[in-house]
Amino acid sequence: MVSGKAHALHKRVEQLCTRAIRWAELKRKTKAEKKLAITVFSFPPDKGNVGTAAYLNVFASIFSVLKDLQKDGYNVEGLPETSEALIEDVIHDKEAQFSSPNLNVAYKMGVREYQKLTPYATLLEENWGKAPGNLNSDGENLLVYGKQYGNVFIGVQPTFGYEGDPMRLLFSKSASPHHGFAAYYSFVEKIFKADAVLHFGTHGSLEFMPGKQVGMSDVCYPDSLIGNIPNVYYYAANNPSEATIAKRRSYANTISYLTPPAENAGLYKGLKQLSELISSYQSLKDTGRGPQIVSSIISTAKQCNLDKDVELPDEGAELSVKDRDLVIGKVYSKIMEIESRLLPCGLHVIGEPPSAMEAVATLVNIAALDRPEDEIISLPSILAQTVGRDIEDIYRGSDKGILKDVELLRQITEASRGAISAFVERTTNKKGQVVDVADKLSSILGFGINEPWVDYLSSTKFYRADRDKLRRLFEFLGECLKLVVADNELGSLKQALEGKYVEPGPGGDPIRNPKVLPTGKNIHALDPQSIPTTAALQSAKIVVDRLVERQKIDNGGNYPETVALVLWGTDNIKTYGESLAQVLWMIGVRPVSDTFGRVNRVEPVSLEELGRPRIDVVVNCSGVFRDLFINQMNLLDRAVKMVAELDEPVEMNFVRKHALEQAEALGIGVREAATRIFSNASGSYSSNINLAVENSSWNDEKQLQDMYLSRKSFAFDCDAPGAGMSEKRKVFEMALSTADATFQNLDSSEISLTDVSHYFDSDPTNLVQNLRKDGKKPSAYVADTTTANAQVRTLAETVRLDARTKLLNPKWYEGMMSTGYEGVREIEKRLTNTVGWSATSGQVDNWVYEEANTTFIQDEEMLNRLMNSNPNSFRKMVQTFLEANGRGYWETSAENIEKLRQLYSEVEDKIEGIDR
Repeated sequence: MVSGKAHALHKRVEQLCTRAIRWAELKRKTKAEKKLAITVFSFPPDKGNVGTAAYLNVFASIFSVLKDLQKDGYNVEGLPETSEALIEDVIHDKEAQFSSPNLNVAYKMGVREYQKLTPYATLLEENWGKAPGNLNSDGENLLVYGKQYGNVFIGVQPTFGYEGDPMRLLFSKSASPHHGFAAYYSFVEKIFKADAVLHFGTHGSLEFMPGKQVGMSDVCYPDSLIGNIPNVYYYAANNPSEATIAKRRSYANTISYLTPPAENAGLYKGLKQLSELISSYQSLKDTGRGPQIVSSIISTAKQCNLDKDVELPDEGAELSVKDRDLVIGKVYSKIMEIESRLLPCGLHVIGEPPSAMEAVATLVNIAALDRPEDEIISLPSILAQTVGRDIEDIYRGSDKGILKDVELLRQITEASRGAISAFVERTTNKKGQVVDVADKLSSILGFGINEPWVDYLSSTKFYRADRDKLRRLFEFLGECLKLVVADNELGSLKQALEGKYVEPGPGGDPIRNPKVLPTGKNIHALDPQSIPTTAALQSAKIVVDRLVERQKIDNGGNYPETVALVLWGTDNIKTYGESLAQVLWMIGVRPVSDTFGRVNRVEPVSLEELGRPRIDVVVNCSGVFRDLFINQMNLLDRAVKMVAELDEPVEMNFVRKHALEQAEALGIGVREAATRIFSNASGSYSSNINLAVENSSWNDEKQLQDMYLSRKSFAFDCDAPGAGMSEKRKVFEMALSTADATFQNLDSSEISLTDVSHYFDSDPTNLVQNLRKDGKKPSAYVADTTTANAQVRTLAETVRLDARTKLLNPKWYEGMMSTGYEGVREIEKRLTNTVGWSATSGQVDNWVYEEANTTFIQDEEMLNRLMNSNPNSFRKMVQTFLEANGRGYWETSAENIEKLRQLYSEVEDKIEGIDR
């Protein structure tokens, strides 16, 4: 007789074998008979959001992929002529009334059929009641949204389901998919009978459903949902951490796609005028017009709201020449920071590599980093050496607003762009495509002719730059250029659909690690035990020292006693553990590697060497970090507890100081009181604040703070190996109540504070103020290591920089508008995320909302473009402006609010097809 355990194991092995057989069948079946289910995401649930994905033009990409598959012999019968028509097919129900608010219904599944096809359906009733429920349902049937073309089905993945329910958001430690979600995957596998599912873009909900973190079993929802269908997943190359979750939890074969080529933000309106005034000042400062120009610069800077970033004297104030230069230097430095900030313009389309000239900004930034392992010196360093300076000194001087250093840094930046543009032009054909870089490089590097970069630099002050160092750098840049413009995104998809091998490759930031390119690879991350690296530790020390320095200036010369910070999975993969190393350096310990390079031990740094007190930390690990780096959480927890037990004076060891106070207050031991490494409960992700903000389903800020505390107060304990995360809310609250500063890192030019909702979702600034006995708001800082010159800014400065370079920047929003439907959604998303920052930190200036309203609502032409391209997203944008005002984040005129209310009514009518 077979025991129950043996039977379950046999069943599981059979299931795993079936999945392997299904992959093998992809090799055997003909292309014409193969069925493919393309799954797109819609978040938050709204017709204006169908096809959400990071930096991807989803419908243009699907159209491009289907055209290619059709040529290749796949049956895509009835595919429309344009990607716009494809959007209309999917988001409008042709059988309903004109301009229906419903998506196209592909299939109606009766409750009995659903229960027969979905063996785990009864398990969902605990959270969602009896089927069909009210999500993806018409009250009788479960509805599958999408559209079929021949053997290809384009379906809209249902969302988590609790977005609009604040109570479920508040109390859900973990949940389950709803009936509509389960019905979608049952349809794909058992009714449509897909040979493969292609999840289109970063990222959906399937892989974040409750269940184990790794090693799925048939009681884990991602496993039950995906069933035995081969899962292919287009994923952004810069997001290896979430791609790893998709592989571990939904068995995905990921195929990386390129994020759009980065460009410099440039200057516009008053900022451009300021730049011109500064040029005039430099040529006329020694004439009688100097003071007059300074006065114009000060008044223009105030009109541009730069007075929050730079201390400006009153207009017409008597200033010495030295003081004038310092004011101008600081304004100039701020303008250069805005102008040179990198931003991806537009959205990527699968299978369309960037042109050579589009790749220039990416190459300029690749060239700005030293690469000691390859014996490559950065271009700014080589140029600085030419004039007898060290680039680090120039960076420091520019940060302080020393006018001659700001000007020199501008000249170095322009010379770098010019030299690289000259090189790229020499490698392109008349269509702007890169062809035969290797051959062209050989001829460029041949004897007897000047290399293009040398030619360019010969007419600048850097004409004596070291030719050997330049040659080594440009040989490397030539290799990078080939990779940037190579393209295998469609080729790899076709290989995957034929059950063939897709070449693996690292994910991450192509500027830090060009080996991420070309895209079209099956993404992997890194050996989690190898971080932090020595280089990461060096970078971390610089950032921590700057953070402490900045906090001392802002806090009357006092060291911060506690810093509350966030550890992200993706960031630590891209930077090889920089933010992890920051935590270790704050508490004053050093990671120790074994002979295999694995980091599994730490040792304390002496107080003499540290030269400051040990700073206490409260670490909020993202759910993804928890899944990928459990060993590092163990390392951190051991490190903090070790520091708490050191026999040192409490005024030099704030970890010990607070642990002793908390042990006494809570009646627990010092080791338990020194618990500082927190995350979500196992199998659960995020604080859900982002869902509440994106769906406007929250009452007040206290509710958001309760969500954060209830979902993020699960602690890791190195003294209880294998026990998983346990709730320690009291310790969490007491530790947070000592925080003088909150802190996050930005490590990639592609993803900044308002690009995604994760950053504000993890921000505890207002929460800490509520928990502190003195009610004092903590300082909030953001480290920016996206360029060679790492910066620590306040959160408010970073939000302003983000607004100036993205939301309010014509270069960015016109780039987005050029993609139509998807572009409007991208603009709306940035505005919603800005409101998220107001809600969690209160660090958004009024003028940001005022300028956004002027740009998108007061301008009639822009308003009509937004409304016609994507009325649903435009309605959400208008609603977000009204919400910002209603919640007290934006003070504006009664006329503005009245206009927004009228607009909301107009766009509602347009969506519902009502003519008034």
